[in-house]
Amino acid sequence: MDAVGTSARGPLAAIAHQAMLQRGLQPDFPAAVEAQLASISGPARANAGALRDLRKLAWCSIDNGDSRDLDQLSVAQQDAHGVRILVAIADVDALVGQGSPIDGHAALNTTSVYTAAGVFPMLPEKLSTDLTSLGEEEDRLAFVVDMAVSPEGMVTQSDVYRAVVRNQAKLAYDAVAAWLDGVAGPPARIASVDGLDAQLRTQDDVAHRLERSRQARGALDLDTLQVRPVFAGGGELEDLRPDTRNRAKKLIENFMVAANVVTATFLARHGFASLRRVLETPARWPRIVELAAGRGGRLPAIANAAALEAFLLQQRADDPAGFADLSLAVVKLLGSGQYAVDLPGTEAVGHFGLAARDYAHSTAPNRRFPDLVVQRLLKAALACSAPPYSVDELRVLAAHCTAQEDNATKVERQVQKSAAALLLARRIGDAFDGIVTGASSKGTWVRVSSPTVEGRVVRGFEGLDVGDRVRVELLRADATHGFIDFARMGAMR
Repeated sequence: MDAVGTSARGPLAAIAHQAMLQRGLQPDFPAAVEAQLASISGPARANAGALRDLRKLAWCSIDNGDSRDLDQLSVAQQDAHGVRILVAIADVDALVGQGSPIDGHAALNTTSVYTAAGVFPMLPEKLSTDLTSLGEEEDRLAFVVDMAVSPEGMVTQSDVYRAVVRNQAKLAYDAVAAWLDGVAGPPARIASVDGLDAQLRTQDDVAHRLERSRQARGALDLDTLQVRPVFAGGGELEDLRPDTRNRAKKLIENFMVAANVVTATFLARHGFASLRRVLETPARWPRIVELAAGRGGRLPAIANAAALEAFLLQQRADDPAGFADLSLAVVKLLGSGQYAVDLPGTEAVGHFGLAARDYAHSTAPNRRFPDLVVQRLLKAALACSAPPYSVDELRVLAAHCTAQEDNATKVERQVQKSAAALLLARRIGDAFDGIVTGASSKGTWVRVSSPTVEGRVVRGFEGLDVGDRVRVELLRADATHGFIDFARMGAMR
């Protein structure tokens, strides 16, 4: 998706810009950032022999077809002990120095914001989509997370080091998934790189192993619908369509989760305090138990991720059409992840949804500031130098990154609602089937489809709870303020 500044989407662009400001996010890059950017003439280069040279490996990126901010590459290697998966992560710190104006802006927003009007990038596009992106056929500095994976899907050995890499093929999720599923031929780029077809099939097999192993430990496999805006040739919004999860996306997800676990454990081994991504045991577990019971399942009274995953796997098989709605309800009841500081020698909070004790965001430094912070910690650990952040600084960053991520999510939702309101303006009085996604003293929310969007139930919300299916009538669609209001017509049976 294009940056808002270079591809305005009519009224949505102005709405998104104002929403950013209202939520304490800076939509524009200040003059000091532009001045620093002008002084950067090319990508970072390594001194000869200083880093490992891995440019000849069959690295590839798999991302959305329109993505240019490429944070990671992957490749599989066979050795005497089995299969190793290498994940290369763009060395953004090599051009974005700590304390610099560009770093200051990134630290303020902490994330790229993806709206229906376009992207507000955390870093200037000259960096994120070019000089710090792992672009096709470009030599780039990277951190490599090197993992030996057993036939049972366990990471048995791991290491982190710095290297020079070269993306041999920029691939898109949908095309790779269609090929892996056998419903389409290989994308042209796969066919043009010698051995890449076999390489990707190996990666796919290892990803499945990692997934099965994580699920056995209680990692939750959920399918929540993401929505992507569709614009007509003239730039006007045409639709909001579900962006479904597929085999290629799951491949990358499994590698990223494994790499993030390795990163966290690597820093712990080196005695470094680190910024972790955590999800505590859900406070609304009783409601999850109630939802499961309503579908014929039984969950223990005390939160248990493995039991929940077993129920979800059965539901995916029994009711594939309704699984996305169930997933959304469970995600809402699990609550939001947050950032926290892990101190060496202390018990980590862990991530309930991933069934991981040690987990640190590290694989998207062009898009998320916590990943850039972790990258700097890794660099210090590898150099055996002092940590670049004190524990107190990390605590302040953890709280700020959590708050700004929440603000960014609210902006994305608000602009999506404005986009949906534009589409729904002529449908006042129409009826929709939906699922309740939020219920608290602040309001009750329902998600409908065609277009896929959330709105507030302003009449007849009494007694509704997350996961309930309802039929609602559209009362109001206000694009300027992002308001979509519904009235309950009656619970679905």
